[in-house]
Amino acid sequence: MTAPIARRGFALLSAAALAAAVAACGTDQSDDTSEETAAEDEAVVLYSGRNEELIQPILDDFTAATGIEVDVRYSGTAEAAGLLLEEGEQSPADLFLAQDAGALGAVSKAGLLSSLDEELLGRVPETYRASDGTWVGLTGRSRVLIYDPAKIAEDELPESVWDLTNEEWEGRVAIAPLNGSFQAFVTALRVESGDEAAAEWLEGMADAPQREKNGPIVEDVAAGELEAGLVNHYYIYEKAAEAGVPVEEFGPALHYFSPGDAGGLVNVSGIGALGDAAENENVAALLDYLLAAEAQTTFAESTFEYPLIEGVAGPEGQPALEELVGPEIDLNDLDDLATTVQMIQEAGLA
Repeated sequence: MTAPIARRGFALLSAAALAAAVAACGTDQSDDTSEETAAEDEAVVLYSGRNEELIQPILDDFTAATGIEVDVRYSGTAEAAGLLLEEGEQSPADLFLAQDAGALGAVSKAGLLSSLDEELLGRVPETYRASDGTWVGLTGRSRVLIYDPAKIAEDELPESVWDLTNEEWEGRVAIAPLNGSFQAFVTALRVESGDEAAAEWLEGMADAPQREKNGPIVEDVAAGELEAGLVNHYYIYEKAAEAGVPVEEFGPALHYFSPGDAGGLVNVSGIGALGDAAENENVAALLDYLLAAEAQTTFAESTFEYPLIEGVAGPEGQPALEELVGPEIDLNDLDDLATTVQMIQEAGLA
């Protein structure tokens, strides 16, 4: 069963609102049998900050393979993290699946995540997991500039994301300030260069076209409605696949910023367990499944992200993960989500 959590800008949903949303999607409690209730108790409750279209097929495969049900509550990553912080130890969630390390770090910093199994953690390079073992990366993704080659020549492309506040780029590069990946990128700017510099960059992007998510940016660049936008690398492949054409024929192109630039942040989608949930056999089974070859291959082939375990090939047609040189930033330092959101609001971007 999936229960969507409605998006309301940066506002956080209350536990009562979540309960109402779940109840609205459920069946009449008076019709439940004890057997059905027991089955629900055994289901893994997952708060997912990732898109249902990307994640649900993998979870369905897990259920088909194991018989274990997954009760998913979908929302944006920032909203899911905020809800977990609001619910605290009373949260019904077993697992938190986020689209960036910063949200996982924020929930971990609040003491809500516990250490994961050492063998599970060891499947992923240290760069892509929590230093205290409370979350682990599932996939890698790089920030890029997507652009329309018909409107922007290759020799005109900026070397650094900092260049986008220059007059020549004013109002030309779209952003998704409500998106967790954008918020993680802004947090990286703060870690790398300080809050003052990050605030100046945000203010310099005041005239940028805005979309709610990465996907619409890619679609609008493809349609000729936008010149360029800041997104994650894999969206162009997903949208080309949806259009039924090879990415080379889709229209837009990707530009990777200079090695070490903050605009090329290599982040992760990742997962953490709430409280002692990792000790539950069903929860442990799902974690094992997501970091095993089958699911990792599915991520590479279906969502076009980088698998993080050894022995699984990366997405075809993309630079190898080890070739991507982002800023020298520890993903564990991207945990101050609240300040980043506040700065984005203060800059008038949301």
